[in-house]
Amino acid sequence: MQLIAWLSSILAALDGSGCAPPRPVPDRNPVVLVHGLSSNSSDMTRMAHSFRRAGWEVFTPDITPANGRVGIDQLASQLAAYTDRHLTGRRFDLVGFSMGGLVGRYYIQRLGGIERVDRFVTIATPHHGSIMATFLFQPGGRQMRPGSDFLRDLARDSDRLGQIQFTSFYTPLDLVVVPARSSEMPEASNIRLWAALHPSLIIEKRCIRAVAKTLLEECLPKPKKAPVADSRGIKPKADPT
Repeated sequence: MQLIAWLSSILAALDGSGCAPPRPVPDRNPVVLVHGLSSNSSDMTRMAHSFRRAGWEVFTPDITPANGRVGIDQLASQLAAYTDRHLTGRRFDLVGFSMGGLVGRYYIQRLGGIERVDRFVTIATPHHGSIMATFLFQPGGRQMRPGSDFLRDLARDSDRLGQIQFTSFYTPLDLVVVPARSSEMPEASNIRLWAALHPSLIIEKRCIRAVAKTLLEECLPKPKKAPVADSRGIKPKADPT
């Protein structure tokens, strides 16, 4: 949404985003931020700048078209291609806002992302659908209706998400994800934040700090040195040195 993108950029500037960010903290996973419906990566500007100042390497892909004209599965394929291109052979943490959380879930559960993602954070994501999607008639919108084939398919093996560190943030005051508890998942640490509006969770400082705190939590031990396959199943060649 243009208003959210503008507000996020203004707040980032007031935060001091013009200052050069520090070098990323060694051994800290890069973070990929995925925007939501009818928006682009500009919506994630304040969060991205905040994370960079805190020492993260941050990536903000634009997945298009994000207006529901294509299915969420197609957007997830774009995310897979983006991570293959920009994060070849690297593990990373994935944060998805609203529909972006479902894009992330499809990537993790269907496109091999579970082999690459250590921490998965969803923010105001309609994991079980939203009644408001009843008024969305394009393919991506219909997929977010409660009981859609798309959501039932993801629910079929959602227990796989228990293999990674999964956190879901939501606000009880959400008027986009209805009911708000649609954001809760049994495999996740579900964290309720009292935020006035759906996009408040990505532009309010306290919400951004809560997400950052989650990204700093230790994960269960995983092998870090083994080559990681991309979405085509291709692994990078081992370094002979």
